[in-house]
Amino acid sequence: MHYYQRDLALIHDRGYGQYADRCAPGILELLTPVRDGIVLELGCGSGALTRHLLAAGHRVVATDASPDLLALAREALGESADLRRLTLPDDPLPDADAIVSVGHVISYLPDAAAVEAALAAMAGALRPGGVLAIDILDLDYAQARAGEPPLGRAEADWAIITEFSAPAPDRFVRDSTTFVPDGAGAWRRAHEHHENVLVDTSLIPGLLARHGVRAVAGTAFGDAELPAGLRAVTGTKD
Repeated sequence: MHYYQRDLALIHDRGYGQYADRCAPGILELLTPVRDGIVLELGCGSGALTRHLLAAGHRVVATDASPDLLALAREALGESADLRRLTLPDDPLPDADAIVSVGHVISYLPDAAAVEAALAAMAGALRPGGVLAIDILDLDYAQARAGEPPLGRAEADWAIITEFSAPAPDRFVRDSTTFVPDGAGAWRRAHEHHENVLVDTSLIPGLLARHGVRAVAGTAFGDAELPAGLRAVTGTKD
């Protein structure tokens, strides 16, 4: 599936960068040991976290699967970041001294096997002493949102309505309808169907340990507590 096409990418950029802002201080603290290394960011979106990484002086390779989000990141960041299109779990990862990701990027993969493959690839791309800091959806994410009503938000130049469902214990679905001006005095309507795979995050440290990464699955990056059902997986490569 092609997630975050033009209109939803624009809305995500303009209205939903606060989560990355909250997580950034805790992630930057974790990156202190690799200040002179390469930070690989997976699912950089339009650059909400990337801005913080660059401002802290890190050398960043920022990647995303969405061409529309990458275009917004290029517009915002210019030549200050190495921006690349990369799709997990099949595209090879460049070697890095840290791998970071927010926005439960690998939860967009099709199934648990793909998530495991992506985690193994991350472990393989980390250099010795490298740092891992990503978030991912646990099985209890859907349970915490059972019966949640649709959400709507409207701003001067965009609007969005999102409906939620959980068709299986390991699936969480968002159906988003977006509205943006079409440039001719009317509003353009678009729709995206997003499926997230949910996994038992308590198993992730054991998986990563088999690939040489000592990790824990917690509920925060530093002082930034994550929403219910979202886990912070942090660790170091031996």
